[in-house]
Amino acid sequence: MKSQNLLSVVVPVYNEETNIRPFYKELTNVLDKSDLQAEIIFVDDGSTDRSYELISVLTQEDNRVKCLRFSRNFGSHAAILAGLHWAAGDAAVIISVDLQDPPELIPELIRQWQQGFQVVWAVREGRDDPWLKKFFASVFYKLFRRIALPDYPASGMDFGLFDRCILEKLRNFKELNYFITGMIVWLGFRQTKIYYRRRSRRSGQSKWSMSKRVKNAIDAIVSFSYFPIRFISYLGLFVSLASFLYAFFLITRKLIYGLGAPGWASIMVAILFIGGVQLIMLGILGEYIWRTSDQVRGRPPYIVMEQIGFKSTKQRYSGT
Repeated sequence: MKSQNLLSVVVPVYNEETNIRPFYKELTNVLDKSDLQAEIIFVDDGSTDRSYELISVLTQEDNRVKCLRFSRNFGSHAAILAGLHWAAGDAAVIISVDLQDPPELIPELIRQWQQGFQVVWAVREGRDDPWLKKFFASVFYKLFRRIALPDYPASGMDFGLFDRCILEKLRNFKELNYFITGMIVWLGFRQTKIYYRRRSRRSGQSKWSMSKRVKNAIDAIVSFSYFPIRFISYLGLFVSLASFLYAFFLITRKLIYGLGAPGWASIMVAILFIGGVQLIMLGILGEYIWRTSDQVRGRPPYIVMEQIGFKSTKQRYSGT
Protein backbone atom coordinates (compact mmCIF):
# COMPACT_ATOMS: atom_id res chain seq x y z
CA MET A 1 0.00 0.00 0.00
CA LYS A 2 1.29 3.44 -0.95
CA SER A 3 2.13 5.86 1.86
CA GLN A 4 0.68 9.35 2.00
CA ASN A 5 4.06 10.94 1.26
CA LEU A 6 4.36 12.42 -2.22
CA LEU A 7 7.58 12.35 -4.23
CA SER A 8 8.04 14.86 -7.05
CA VAL A 9 10.45 13.90 -9.84
CA VAL A 10 11.65 16.95 -11.78
CA VAL A 11 12.99 16.28 -15.28
CA PRO A 12 14.39 19.15 -17.42
CA VAL A 13 14.00 18.50 -21.14
CA TYR A 14 15.50 20.23 -24.16
CA ASN A 15 15.25 18.52 -27.56
CA GLU A 16 15.27 14.99 -26.15
CA GLU A 17 12.53 13.32 -28.22
CA THR A 18 14.49 10.06 -28.56
CA ASN A 19 15.01 9.71 -24.81
CA ILE A 20 11.63 10.65 -23.33
CA ARG A 21 9.79 7.35 -23.74
CA PRO A 22 12.74 5.10 -22.67
CA PHE A 23 13.38 7.36 -19.67
CA TYR A 24 9.70 7.31 -18.68
CA LYS A 25 9.67 3.51 -18.86
CA GLU A 26 12.75 3.13 -16.63
CA LEU A 27 11.54 5.75 -14.17
CA THR A 28 8.05 4.31 -13.78
CA ASN A 29 9.47 0.81 -13.31
CA VAL A 30 11.30 2.20 -10.28
CA LEU A 31 8.43 4.35 -8.97
CA ASP A 32 5.93 1.51 -9.21
CA LYS A 33 8.03 -0.43 -6.70
CA SER A 34 8.24 2.48 -4.28
CA ASP A 35 5.94 2.89 -1.28
CA LEU A 36 5.54 6.60 -2.08
CA GLN A 37 3.00 8.32 -4.26
CA ALA A 38 4.70 10.18 -7.10
CA GLU A 39 4.31 12.97 -9.61
CA ILE A 40 6.61 13.34 -12.62
CA ILE A 41 7.18 16.95 -13.71
CA PHE A 42 8.73 17.31 -17.15
CA VAL A 43 9.92 20.88 -17.82
CA ASP A 44 10.21 21.53 -21.56
CA ASP A 45 12.91 24.18 -21.85
CA GLY A 46 11.82 25.58 -25.22
CA SER A 47 12.39 22.41 -27.26
CA THR A 48 12.18 22.70 -31.04
CA ASP A 49 11.68 18.99 -31.71
CA ARG A 50 8.74 16.71 -30.73
CA SER A 51 9.63 16.61 -27.02
CA TYR A 52 6.59 18.55 -25.85
CA GLU A 53 4.26 16.51 -28.05
CA LEU A 54 5.59 13.24 -26.62
CA ILE A 55 5.32 14.51 -23.04
CA SER A 56 1.73 15.61 -23.72
CA VAL A 57 0.91 12.05 -24.77
CA LEU A 58 2.39 10.76 -21.50
CA THR A 59 0.20 13.15 -19.48
CA GLN A 60 -2.85 11.52 -21.11
CA GLU A 61 -1.60 7.98 -20.44
CA ASP A 62 -0.46 8.53 -16.85
CA ASN A 63 -2.06 11.01 -14.47
CA ARG A 64 1.20 11.18 -12.50
CA VAL A 65 2.85 12.96 -15.42
CA LYS A 66 2.73 16.77 -15.54
CA CYS A 67 4.41 19.24 -17.83
CA LEU A 68 5.60 22.83 -17.84
CA ARG A 69 6.49 24.40 -21.18
CA PHE A 70 8.73 27.45 -21.34
CA SER A 71 8.17 30.24 -23.84
CA ARG A 72 11.79 29.81 -24.99
CA ASN A 73 15.02 28.17 -23.93
CA PHE A 74 16.02 29.52 -20.50
CA GLY A 75 18.60 26.86 -19.61
CA SER A 76 18.54 23.65 -17.60
CA HIS A 77 19.07 25.40 -14.26
CA ALA A 78 15.97 27.51 -14.88
CA ALA A 79 14.06 24.36 -15.83
CA ILE A 80 15.12 22.62 -12.63
CA LEU A 81 14.18 25.68 -10.58
CA ALA A 82 10.74 25.84 -12.21
CA GLY A 83 10.13 22.16 -11.53
CA LEU A 84 11.09 22.59 -7.88
CA HIS A 85 8.87 25.68 -7.59
CA TRP A 86 5.87 23.79 -8.96
CA ALA A 87 6.57 20.53 -7.12
CA ALA A 88 3.91 19.57 -4.58
CA GLY A 89 5.84 16.67 -3.04
CA ASP A 90 7.15 16.15 0.46
CA ALA A 91 10.47 15.67 -1.32
CA ALA A 92 11.68 16.21 -4.87
CA VAL A 93 14.23 14.46 -7.06
CA ILE A 94 16.01 16.12 -9.96
CA ILE A 95 17.25 13.81 -12.71
CA SER A 96 18.30 14.15 -16.35
CA VAL A 97 16.20 12.63 -19.12
CA ASP A 98 19.18 11.28 -21.10
CA LEU A 99 19.53 8.30 -18.69
CA GLN A 100 23.08 9.21 -17.71
CA ASP A 101 21.74 9.31 -14.15
CA PRO A 102 20.15 5.91 -13.39
CA PRO A 103 16.57 6.05 -12.00
CA GLU A 104 17.25 2.84 -10.04
CA LEU A 105 19.20 4.97 -7.53
CA ILE A 106 16.02 6.77 -6.47
CA PRO A 107 15.03 4.16 -3.83
CA GLU A 108 18.39 4.65 -2.10
CA LEU A 109 17.89 8.44 -2.19
CA ILE A 110 14.48 7.90 -0.59
CA ARG A 111 15.95 5.63 2.11
CA GLN A 112 18.51 8.26 3.06
CA TRP A 113 15.77 10.90 3.17
CA GLN A 114 13.61 8.71 5.38
CA GLN A 115 16.55 8.43 7.77
CA GLY A 116 16.38 12.17 8.35
CA PHE A 117 18.58 13.79 5.70
CA GLN A 118 17.08 16.85 4.01
CA VAL A 119 19.47 16.75 1.04
CA VAL A 120 20.70 13.52 -0.55
CA TRP A 121 23.15 13.92 -3.43
CA ALA A 122 23.99 11.27 -5.99
CA VAL A 123 27.66 12.03 -6.61
CA ARG A 124 29.55 10.86 -9.66
CA GLU A 125 32.26 8.40 -8.69
CA GLY A 126 33.20 8.19 -12.34
CA ARG A 127 31.74 9.18 -15.70
CA ASP A 128 31.64 7.61 -19.15
CA ASP A 129 32.31 10.87 -21.00
CA PRO A 130 34.95 11.96 -23.54
CA TRP A 131 38.30 12.63 -21.85
CA LEU A 132 38.36 16.32 -22.82
CA LYS A 133 34.95 16.88 -21.20
CA LYS A 134 36.08 15.04 -18.07
CA PHE A 135 39.28 17.09 -17.95
CA PHE A 136 37.53 20.47 -18.11
CA ALA A 137 34.88 19.32 -15.62
CA SER A 138 37.58 18.17 -13.21
CA VAL A 139 39.45 21.49 -13.47
CA PHE A 140 36.28 23.50 -12.89
CA TYR A 141 35.10 21.52 -9.87
CA LYS A 142 38.52 21.62 -8.23
CA LEU A 143 38.71 25.38 -8.77
CA PHE A 144 35.15 25.86 -7.53
CA ARG A 145 35.89 23.89 -4.36
CA ARG A 146 39.07 25.88 -3.80
CA ILE A 147 37.65 29.38 -4.15
CA ALA A 148 33.89 29.02 -3.51
CA LEU A 149 32.29 25.98 -1.83
CA PRO A 150 34.81 23.58 -0.22
CA ASP A 151 32.05 21.02 0.47
CA TYR A 152 31.09 20.72 -3.19
CA PRO A 153 32.04 17.22 -4.52
CA ALA A 154 35.15 17.22 -6.68
CA SER A 155 33.43 15.14 -9.37
CA GLY A 156 30.26 17.25 -9.54
CA MET A 157 26.59 16.34 -9.25
CA ASP A 158 23.28 17.06 -11.00
CA PHE A 159 21.15 14.33 -9.43
CA GLY A 160 19.68 14.30 -5.95
CA LEU A 161 16.71 14.42 -3.59
CA PHE A 162 15.59 17.44 -1.56
CA ASP A 163 13.17 17.70 1.34
CA ARG A 164 10.18 20.05 1.28
CA CYS A 165 11.99 22.50 3.56
CA ILE A 166 14.70 22.91 0.90
CA LEU A 167 12.09 23.62 -1.78
CA GLU A 168 10.56 26.32 0.40
CA LYS A 169 13.94 27.93 1.07
CA LEU A 170 14.71 28.05 -2.65
CA ARG A 171 11.71 30.34 -3.09
CA ASN A 172 13.63 33.01 -1.19
CA PHE A 173 16.34 33.15 -3.84
CA LYS A 174 15.79 35.91 -6.38
CA GLU A 175 18.96 35.48 -8.42
CA LEU A 176 18.83 35.33 -12.21
CA ASN A 177 22.29 33.97 -12.94
CA TYR A 178 22.47 31.04 -10.60
CA PHE A 179 24.09 27.66 -10.07
CA ILE A 180 21.29 25.69 -8.48
CA THR A 181 23.29 22.76 -7.09
CA GLY A 182 25.65 25.27 -5.51
CA MET A 183 22.69 27.11 -4.00
CA ILE A 184 21.45 23.91 -2.37
CA VAL A 185 24.91 23.04 -1.02
CA TRP A 186 25.18 26.61 0.32
CA LEU A 187 21.84 26.24 2.16
CA GLY A 188 23.30 23.65 4.50
CA PHE A 189 20.84 21.47 6.50
CA ARG A 190 21.55 17.75 6.89
CA GLN A 191 23.20 16.61 3.67
CA THR A 192 24.60 13.25 2.65
CA LYS A 193 25.90 11.55 -0.50
CA ILE A 194 25.66 8.28 -2.33
CA TYR A 195 28.03 7.42 -5.16
CA TYR A 196 27.49 6.04 -8.65
CA ARG A 197 29.17 5.89 -12.03
CA ARG A 198 27.55 8.18 -14.55
CA ARG A 199 26.63 6.43 -17.77
CA SER A 200 27.03 7.68 -21.31
CA ARG A 201 24.00 9.19 -23.01
CA ARG A 202 21.47 6.71 -24.30
CA SER A 203 21.07 8.66 -27.56
CA GLY A 204 21.49 12.10 -29.01
CA GLN A 205 24.08 14.71 -28.13
CA SER A 206 24.56 16.91 -25.09
CA LYS A 207 22.86 20.30 -25.40
CA TRP A 208 25.56 21.87 -23.25
CA SER A 209 27.72 23.74 -25.75
CA MET A 210 31.14 25.06 -24.73
CA SER A 211 29.75 28.60 -24.45
CA LYS A 212 26.99 27.38 -22.09
CA ARG A 213 29.53 25.52 -19.99
CA VAL A 214 31.74 28.60 -19.73
CA LYS A 215 28.77 30.78 -18.75
CA ASN A 216 27.69 28.25 -16.16
CA ALA A 217 31.20 28.15 -14.70
CA ILE A 218 31.36 31.95 -14.52
CA ASP A 219 27.90 32.13 -12.93
CA ALA A 220 28.94 29.59 -10.32
CA ILE A 221 32.17 31.34 -9.38
CA VAL A 222 30.73 34.87 -9.42
CA SER A 223 27.70 33.79 -7.35
CA PHE A 224 29.63 32.07 -4.58
CA SER A 225 33.11 33.58 -4.46
CA TYR A 226 34.70 36.99 -3.99
CA PHE A 227 37.96 35.56 -5.37
CA PRO A 228 37.75 37.31 -8.80
CA ILE A 229 37.43 40.73 -7.13
CA ARG A 230 40.16 39.87 -4.62
CA PHE A 231 42.28 38.65 -7.54
CA ILE A 232 42.05 42.12 -9.07
CA SER A 233 43.35 43.68 -5.86
CA TYR A 234 46.23 41.21 -5.59
CA LEU A 235 47.12 41.57 -9.26
CA GLY A 236 47.03 45.36 -8.98
CA LEU A 237 49.35 45.26 -5.96
CA PHE A 238 51.71 42.88 -7.74
CA VAL A 239 51.89 45.00 -10.90
CA SER A 240 52.38 48.18 -8.86
CA LEU A 241 55.17 46.58 -6.84
CA ALA A 242 56.84 45.24 -9.96
CA SER A 243 56.59 48.69 -11.59
CA PHE A 244 58.11 50.44 -8.57
CA LEU A 245 60.97 47.93 -8.40
CA TYR A 246 61.66 48.30 -12.09
CA ALA A 247 61.57 52.09 -11.81
CA PHE A 248 64.00 51.92 -8.86
CA PHE A 249 66.28 49.68 -10.93
CA LEU A 250 66.29 52.13 -13.86
CA ILE A 251 66.99 55.13 -11.62
CA THR A 252 69.78 53.30 -9.80
CA ARG A 253 71.36 52.17 -13.07
CA LYS A 254 71.23 55.74 -14.40
CA LEU A 255 72.75 57.30 -11.28
CA ILE A 256 75.50 54.74 -10.71
CA TYR A 257 76.41 53.51 -14.18
CA GLY A 258 75.10 56.31 -16.37
CA LEU A 259 73.01 53.85 -18.35
CA GLY A 260 69.44 54.61 -19.16
CA ALA A 261 68.60 55.05 -22.82
CA PRO A 262 65.20 53.32 -22.93
CA GLY A 263 64.60 50.98 -25.82
CA TRP A 264 61.46 50.69 -27.91
CA ALA A 265 61.07 46.98 -27.10
CA SER A 266 61.06 47.46 -23.31
CA ILE A 267 58.55 50.30 -23.57
CA MET A 268 56.21 48.23 -25.74
CA VAL A 269 56.48 45.22 -23.42
CA ALA A 270 55.59 47.39 -20.41
CA ILE A 271 52.67 49.04 -22.23
CA LEU A 272 51.25 45.74 -23.49
CA PHE A 273 51.65 44.11 -20.07
CA ILE A 274 49.90 46.92 -18.22
CA GLY A 275 47.22 47.11 -20.93
CA GLY A 276 46.56 43.38 -20.71
CA VAL A 277 46.25 43.55 -16.92
CA GLN A 278 43.79 46.43 -17.18
CA LEU A 279 41.67 44.53 -19.71
CA ILE A 280 41.56 41.50 -17.42
CA MET A 281 40.45 43.71 -14.54
CA LEU A 282 37.79 45.42 -16.66
CA GLY A 283 36.52 42.06 -17.85
CA ILE A 284 36.12 40.74 -14.31
CA LEU A 285 34.40 43.92 -13.16
CA GLY A 286 32.19 43.75 -16.24
CA GLU A 287 30.98 40.26 -15.27
CA TYR A 288 29.88 41.54 -11.87
CA ILE A 289 28.34 44.73 -13.28
CA TRP A 290 26.39 42.81 -15.92
CA ARG A 291 24.96 40.40 -13.37
CA THR A 292 24.08 43.27 -11.05
CA SER A 293 22.28 45.18 -13.80
CA ASP A 294 20.54 41.99 -14.91
CA GLN A 295 19.33 41.46 -11.34
CA VAL A 296 18.13 45.07 -10.96
CA ARG A 297 15.91 44.74 -14.02
CA GLY A 298 13.79 42.28 -12.05
CA ARG A 299 13.01 39.92 -14.92
CA PRO A 300 11.74 36.44 -13.99
CA PRO A 301 14.20 33.54 -14.30
CA TYR A 302 11.78 31.69 -16.58
CA ILE A 303 8.35 32.08 -18.22
CA VAL A 304 5.86 29.21 -18.31
CA MET A 305 3.89 29.33 -21.55
CA GLU A 306 1.77 26.21 -20.98
CA GLN A 307 1.19 23.72 -18.20
CA ILE A 308 -0.51 20.34 -18.20
CA GLY A 309 -1.70 18.20 -15.31
CA PHE A 310 -1.54 20.68 -12.46
CA LYS A 311 -4.73 21.08 -10.46
CA SER A 312 -4.37 24.84 -10.25
CA THR A 313 -3.22 27.30 -12.90
CA LYS A 314 -2.14 29.62 -10.11
CA GLN A 315 1.40 30.86 -10.68
CA ARG A 316 3.82 29.13 -8.36
CA TYR A 317 6.54 31.75 -8.71
CA SER A 318 6.19 35.50 -8.81
CA GLY A 319 6.62 36.79 -12.32
CA THR A 320 6.32 33.49 -14.20
